[in-house]
Amino acid sequence: MDNAIELAQIKSGDDLPHNGDSYYENGTKIPDIEPEPSENEESDSDEEDLVVDDGSRALLSSSRSPRSPRHSSEIQKVSVGTAKTWPQIQSIVIESAPTLLFTTIGLLFTGELLDHVSRWRAMREVDQLIMIIPVILNLKGNLEMNLSARLGTAANVGELDDPPARKSIIIGNLALLQVQATVVSFVAAGVSLVLGLIVPRTPDVQETLVIERRPLPHPVQNDETARHSGFPTFIMVASTAMTAACLSSLLLGSFMCGLVILCRKFGRDPDNIAPPIAACLGDLVTLILLGAVSSALILFLHTPIPFTIALLVVLSAISCGVFTRRNPQVSALLTQGWSPLFGAMVISSGTGIVLDLFVSRYEGFALLAVVISGLPGAVGSIFTSRLSTRLHAAALALAPPATTSSAEPSPRLVMITLLLVTLPIEIIFLSLLAALGWLRLPFLFVGFSVLFFCIAVTSSLFIARALTNFLWARKLDPDMYALPIHSALMDLIGQLLLVLCFEIVSLLGAKVQVKTKVT
Repeated sequence: MDNAIELAQIKSGDDLPHNGDSYYENGTKIPDIEPEPSENEESDSDEEDLVVDDGSRALLSSSRSPRSPRHSSEIQKVSVGTAKTWPQIQSIVIESAPTLLFTTIGLLFTGELLDHVSRWRAMREVDQLIMIIPVILNLKGNLEMNLSARLGTAANVGELDDPPARKSIIIGNLALLQVQATVVSFVAAGVSLVLGLIVPRTPDVQETLVIERRPLPHPVQNDETARHSGFPTFIMVASTAMTAACLSSLLLGSFMCGLVILCRKFGRDPDNIAPPIAACLGDLVTLILLGAVSSALILFLHTPIPFTIALLVVLSAISCGVFTRRNPQVSALLTQGWSPLFGAMVISSGTGIVLDLFVSRYEGFALLAVVISGLPGAVGSIFTSRLSTRLHAAALALAPPATTSSAEPSPRLVMITLLLVTLPIEIIFLSLLAALGWLRLPFLFVGFSVLFFCIAVTSSLFIARALTNFLWARKLDPDMYALPIHSALMDLIGQLLLVLCFEIVSLLGAKVQVKTKVT
């Protein structure tokens, strides 16, 4: 059975990824793991254990080697293992289902908010502010997901149980987040400057740029207001991006730290809850702050105030970098995780190309892309975080080796569970669109969209597992490297599958209709 998988010997400390984390090897154990059985009980292991890759072995954290013949007590052991597995499956459903539903609703609210923010004075007068939105939302969302994954691992291996260590880890991660937010927001401002020089100012292009990260069904309305460009505009855009990103990191980072601590306190697994919420709230909070800060700074466009604010943010980031460097818990993380962040940004450019080609060709494409891209990515982030936590726990030998396979569901069972959890959410989403009158969906399209949604979720789970194992095998921490790449890939794959769905349904004679919005 899946929950009786045999595991390889735990690797030595020299073989582990060196991510700068200080782990306590004082016997702290992962939640829901029973005490280690005696050697007599260990000798009853099943000879038919499956052969799995190193990542899956470490995931289930066993250090047994093949042993003795079967005994009649094996049937009882399998029953006990199954009895311990089902509560874990129920826990995954109870914790992840509301989180994913909240994430889907949050994506819709973010889309509606973006529709309104894009019409504000600052967004209409400064092209780069519109162009910066998809880039900075992509980069900032990945930062928050990485933070939630790191804290989830720290909580599940017991690091957050020690008050001094918890304080050091949380403050260090918040300082690190400020450094990362400042860097990625400045890069986003640079990207917007380049786009402003090469992209023509047309309504269609502007619409595409707005919806690249989280698609919208409504175009941006342009007027005859004079547009600004030049060096003062770049300083204003950079100041807006860095200020909004740093404030968002402070607010959302503190919230995520509190959420993970509460999950640990009440016996919930933060890996099932934190990553999707981090991605959803990261988009929402950052967008609100971008709109508010840009609306304030547009009044001082040709004054020294934007430059002064940008300088203060940079000095703050430098001080946070010095503090992070002196914190042994997170010092090594300063140099890790940058390549997947910017690699994800490149992949997202491909997503923008897909939108540019098809968003105006198919009615309802942008609105449907919210769930077919966002929800599979959220499911994959949960699975990636769970895999990474078990890898770290197994490598640190914190888990009692012989019982984890009976207490923890197998990766395959977790994947099936997450797929079944997301399917009703997709149906609820489509029903909500139809009930609100936003889209008129023929039954043929509903059937194909559900089918392609299942393909997207399945792809997300397999990519998450393969990517996590690939990174771990190369001594790279999945908590720092996996989620940005996975999220960007699922945005691209989800929208390509949606294009295929529209093509097939169109060939069969069905058509999606969008309700005209009165403005």
